[in-house]
Amino acid sequence: MELVIATKNHHKVREIKDKFSCIEYLEIRSLDDFNNVPDILEDGKTFEQNSLKKARELSRFTGLPCLADDSGLVVDALKGEPGVYSARYAGENASDIERNSLVLERMKDVPEGSRAARFICAIAIVLPDGREFLTEGRCEGTIACKPEGDQGFGYDPIFYLPEMGKTMAQLPLSEKNRISHRARALEKAKAILTHL
Repeated sequence: MELVIATKNHHKVREIKDKFSCIEYLEIRSLDDFNNVPDILEDGKTFEQNSLKKARELSRFTGLPCLADDSGLVVDALKGEPGVYSARYAGENASDIERNSLVLERMKDVPEGSRAARFICAIAIVLPDGREFLTEGRCEGTIACKPEGDQGFGYDPIFYLPEMGKTMAQLPLSEKNRISHRARALEKAKAILTHL
């Protein structure tokens, strides 16, 4: 079974391939394998809406089963920001460093006990026959006072895991793939794919 992952993000593709490596009959393809892939406007108000929209449109475009995710950082002290705007929080072409800096700047006066945050990941699997599946994963933590670590991407360097005593970016990929929001959503998606 071929499964198109709705991303060109090589970090994400690697993470998903690692998670699904035990499914022998599954061939993972990314959007880099296709020409003239349409741009999909992520205009949903929730992670679920965005992931479903991407999976539906790209399954239609490729004619193959498609897995799409939408994920982001939700910070209580910022009233849920960056949320669904996580990738565009500091502007359309901002770097991870710029996005992290903006969150830290907006959190600079927030005291230690009020820095709760979570990563949320919604995964949609859409099949060409119209069947649709949704999963969600969460990872609770806090916002660190400064970036630490170079193993992750996105907001990983400022997302602190109290029970580990480290940021997400200080964990090796094998550990991150066990506890992250995406890992938890992918674990549920793996069960769906195995059943299919």
